[in-house]
Amino acid sequence: QVRLVESGGGLVQAGGSLRLSCAASGSTSSINHIGWYRQAPGKQRELVAQISSGASTNYADSVKGRFAISRDNLKNTVYLQMSSLKPEDTAVYTCNAGLWVGIRYEHYWGQGTQVTVSS
Repeated sequence: QVRLVESGGGLVQAGGSLRLSCAASGSTSSINHIGWYRQAPGKQRELVAQISSGASTNYADSVKGRFAISRDNLKNTVYLQMSSLKPEDTAVYTCNAGLWVGIRYEHYWGQGTQVTVSS
């Protein structure tokens, strides 16, 4: 199992920056992908950014060039640096980790952190 604890959300003005952190504990060496999803009120949850165990990254088109995901393997922490924030980035951001457990691919979720961007 993996436990994920997020931090770093908050209120920021449009054009500002925030950095989210996701600290992982447990079977972290088994993590295949780890990243961030977000869900705004009335909208479906969407993938924001993801980084693999091989350090390849994947971003939603809406955040490319503005957000950057990185990982510190020594601290078992993943970061999402968000810049040039827009009001439409307002959402609950949740950390997600995927790992193989035997023949099953399991997903683990953090508790989520609110990001609010004011215009």
